[in-house]
Amino acid sequence: MKKFLVGLLTVALAASMLVGCGKKEEKTKTDNSLKDVQSKKELVLGLDSSFPPMGFTDKKDNIVGFDIDLAKEVTKRMGIKLKLQPINWNSKEQELNTEKVDCLWNGVTYSKARAKEMLCSESYMDNHQVLIVPANSKIKSLKDITKDTEVGIQSGSTAADAADSVKELKNSKIKLLPDNVQILNDLGHGLDAAVMDEVVAKYYTKKDAGKYKVLEDSVAKEKYVIGFRKDDKALCNEVVKQLKAMAKDGTLKKISEKWFDEDITTIK
Repeated sequence: MKKFLVGLLTVALAASMLVGCGKKEEKTKTDNSLKDVQSKKELVLGLDSSFPPMGFTDKKDNIVGFDIDLAKEVTKRMGIKLKLQPINWNSKEQELNTEKVDCLWNGVTYSKARAKEMLCSESYMDNHQVLIVPANSKIKSLKDITKDTEVGIQSGSTAADAADSVKELKNSKIKLLPDNVQILNDLGHGLDAAVMDEVVAKYYTKKDAGKYKVLEDSVAKEKYVIGFRKDDKALCNEVVKQLKAMAKDGTLKKISEKWFDEDITTIK
């Protein structure tokens, strides 16, 4: 009888060992994201430095913009420094996940695909993808876009997804370029039209009056978020908390009016 019981215990032990090897015990990862930036006393912000008015390099070679002003105020309230790190926007997820930057904060549009790659904060601003053309263009609406129309779009941007969802644009000649500055330089000189964020398009139509025009057609409605690593919830929550405090005390409104002449922020 004893031998039989010993045999049963041996079999049971062997079975449990096999189960243990086949399925590792999942361990909860500790989120030190906020402690890490507090410890180094610095937040490294990844951005496309040619994306006005959200974040861009001015004539004095300083990186300025609406998102930059927001980030400066947030980090000031957190008691840490802000480091601005220009990156290749087409490889922004890699820059984030290899910890070269702590967040992506430069007109980052929310999408389901991005939400799978990064932790997206609560939206702080609405946006639209719009069509911009030279001021003297014969293109008056999306209906004027044909299969021969050359349309510029920034690589790695949600403008490409937006264009792919619109029949007229999907059937046109799409040209992917590294940034919106180059796209606008080529507009009327090889490119017939471009799809880009409304805030960028309106900034340039105001800055270079009479050179471009934004069509009334909205290609897609979007929301701006801040991108963090998937597990960095503590850091994300702290940044959002500071933005909400800024909304409450009027600082957010003041910064928005500086860049857009009105408060277009949505976070409360």
